Formats: sequence, structure tokens, C-alpha cells
Amino acid sequence: MLSSASLPLSRKTHRIAVGTLFFMLGLCFSSWGSRIPSIQQKLHLSEAELGAVLFALPVGLMLSLPFTGWLTSKIGSRKVVTIALLLYSSTLVLIGMSQSVLHLTLVLFLFGFGSNMANISVNTQAVGVESLYNKSIMASFHGLWSLAGFVGAAIGTLMIGADVEPLQHFFIIMAVIIAGLAIAYQYLWPKDAPAPTDQPLFVMPDKSLMGLGLIAFCSLICEGAMFDWSGVYFQKVVGAQKAWIAAGYTAFMSTMAFTRFIADWLTTKLGLKKVLQLSGTLTAVGLAISVIFPHMVTAIIGFLLVGAGVSAVVPLVYGVAGKSKTMAPSMALAAVSTIGFAGFLVGPPLIGMLAGLSSLRLSFATIALMGVSVALLSSRVKSEEA
Repeated sequence: MLSSASLPLSRKTHRIAVGTLFFMLGLCFSSWGSRIPSIQQKLHLSEAELGAVLFALPVGLMLSLPFTGWLTSKIGSRKVVTIALLLYSSTLVLIGMSQSVLHLTLVLFLFGFGSNMANISVNTQAVGVESLYNKSIMASFHGLWSLAGFVGAAIGTLMIGADVEPLQHFFIIMAVIIAGLAIAYQYLWPKDAPAPTDQPLFVMPDKSLMGLGLIAFCSLICEGAMFDWSGVYFQKVVGAQKAWIAAGYTAFMSTMAFTRFIADWLTTKLGLKKVLQLSGTLTAVGLAISVIFPHMVTAIIGFLLVGAGVSAVVPLVYGVAGKSKTMAPSMALAAVSTIGFAGFLVGPPLIGMLAGLSSLRLSFATIALMGVSVALLSSRVKSEEA
């Protein structure tokens, strides 16, 4: 009787602990995203130069993918996520210390590396906790990440308005993350699903997961562009006043967070295919509105739609990957992420290059085509997955 009664409490405790880590990850990344315009101004970077520097972050992310999956399968996600969060938060402070383009580039590489270590390991934790439930809960974890993104963006807006330097801002965030990790650590999922003894460093996903990875690729181009360029877009194209530069980012993160909390329910009601098609459509429409009508109210509405559009794609792809029968969850996640996060690699620098060749508005219009691609590719999702 004691064991039966304690199970709901046990799984709830694990869920809260893992959810706390998702929140910490979102807070770290959104703190950086909200201060990109400040860093750009501090180092006197043009759009093209900023795009080139931003390339370092997804490069670090991509290079860490096979290593992180392999390491997590060897020593466990609990240890890896602890190491990764410490690296991730301390590197955030190093960003605030950057005094040159070279320094910022090197630090962003480490920031991307730590980001993906934390991403793969915390999603492996989520797969373990989800196994205790008879329903999908993956999107709700990602909802906490996005909720933290909204909080981090709001904090960033306040910090900018109060003329607080990024370094001081980032020190505060690091302290919060370390405290959250210290509290949650003992309640994390203790043991991952066993990996095959001959598990290689890198595993390609099967045909089905490859298709989902391509959908994630297109969505993450849009998502990466919004993370890194939304503040710049509002500053340069919308013409927002200083206190409102992060308004678009905040709008994007708010709907991303809300929609992720209902994405599991929507998927149960509508099916995977329809949710993915709806996601791509909302993304494309939102970006189109922001480009055609680059004014404060309309741009915010557009960014709200983009946030809702990209919200469910990655969680749904990860949920499928984590249930792989042929490889360990961490390796399956790493394999699918390699495809998906290539979009994160391409998006931000593509925006910068296109902006340098033409305009920031045209570059955002080009990214809208990726939302269309998500909707079209989703029609090929197999019926047994949908």
C-alpha cells in the first residue's frame, strides 16, 4: 500500500524537478536573447557582423550533439545535465564580459556547446519521467522552457530600461540557475533507459525520424531567427523606443509558452499531422504580417502568431525520438537534433547575410517560407505517427 500510494507523489516530484531544469535553461537562453541589441551596440557590430558572430553559437551546439548523446548514454543524464547547466550559466557571464568580437565569438561557441549538452540531457530526463505517465507530457516541459523565456525577456526589458549592464544582469541569472539546480538535483530522474553495449558515437535516425527531423529543421530556422533577431528587428525596422525593443521577443515567447502547455492536449485531439500543419501555417502567417505591416501593434501580433506556430514542433519530434526502440533515448534525441538544429545553425546567420545584401524585412520574408515548408512536409507524416 505504501508503494502504491507513494507513486503519484514520486512521479510528481520527479516532474517538478525536471521541469525546474527546463525553466532554468529557458531563463539562461532568453537572458542572452534579450540583450543581443545591447551587445551589438557595445561592440559596434553591423547586422552582417552580428550575423557572422552569432554563427559561433549553433556551431558549438552542432559539434556537441554526438558527443553529448554518447556521454549521456554512458554516465547518465543526471550527471550530464548538472555539468551542462554549470557550464551554460557561467558562460552567460563570460558573454557579458566580452570586450572584442573574437572574445564574443569564442564564448558563444562555448555557450552553444553547453546549451546543447543541457538540452539533450534534460530531454532524456523528461523521457524518463514521461514513462511514468500514460500520456504525453513532453510539450509541457518545453512549455516551462518557454515560460522562462517569457520571464527572461521581461527581465531583460526591465534591465534595459533601467540601464543595467549585461554583465550585472547575467551574474544575477547565473546565481538563480545555480540555486535552482542545487535544490532540484536530488529529485531528478535517477536512471536512464539502458543503451546497447555497442552504441556508436553517432546514430542516424530511421526514415520516419529523418522526416520529422526535416520538419524540425525548417521550424528551428524560424525559431533561431526569432531568438537572435527579434530585438534587432524591432529596433531597426519597427522603430521601437528603447524600452520596447524586447517587446517582440516577449510576445513571441509568451505565446510559445502558452501553446506548449496545451500542445499535448491538441495532439491527442487533432493528431500529430494536423498539429504540425497548423504550426507551419501560423509561423508563415505571423512572419508575413510582421514584414508587410512593420508597425508596433501589427508586428507584435505577427510575433505572437510565430510563437504559437513554432511552439509544438520540437517537443513533438523529441517525444517520438525518445520512444525509439532501436537506440537509447539520449542517442535518438541527439540524432534527430543533429538534423533539426542544423536549422538553428542556418537561421541567424542567414538573416544577417540577407539583411546585408538587401534588408532585414526581406530576410524575415524569406524565413517565412520555412513555415510554409513545415506545413507541406507535415503532410508526409505517416498515419501511424499522426
